Amino acid sequence: MAKRSNTRSRNPDAIKLLKDDHSEVSALFDKYRKGHKRLSESQRESLAQEICEMLTVHTQIEEEIFYPACREHVKGAEELLAEAKVEHQSAKDLIAKIEEGSPDDEDYDAEVMVLGEFVKHHIKEEQTELFPKVKKSRLDLKELGQQLAERKSSLMGSEGEESSMAAE
Repeated sequence: MAKRSNTRSRNPDAIKLLKDDHSEVSALFDKYRKGHKRLSESQRESLAQEICEMLTVHTQIEEEIFYPACREHVKGAEELLAEAKVEHQSAKDLIAKIEEGSPDDEDYDAEVMVLGEFVKHHIKEEQTELFPKVKKSRLDLKELGQQLAERKSSLMGSEGEESSMAAE
């Protein structure tokens, strides 16, 4: 946990913050893929829920802050952003199925695996196509990173509150 708070206090630029999220969720997908046959149902469900929560927050900060800034300031990003919007919707649909499902459902593991493949494809496109265009633009990546970090913190805080209220 200390890593996250250090990242926030250093005010990473937008690209670094998003890449860090990509690395973290990729590691969670790898953990699920490698261990899903030996993990208990509750462990699989917990890991899948962590993945879903992380992706939900990440998707929201991209859609609310990062993509609008890209639309306004990054030349030639329109097609990539349109594709990202469709990819996000596909991911949201799978996240909803996973969150509504249970590890004992026949397709649960497959849904998590397919979500991982969607996300892997999305990450590759962002990092190899969109991010280089963003770096060449006149966007203030430090300021944008600060906005993303603050919104992410806000969303994660409110999710934590909802979880603790549900537990009561």
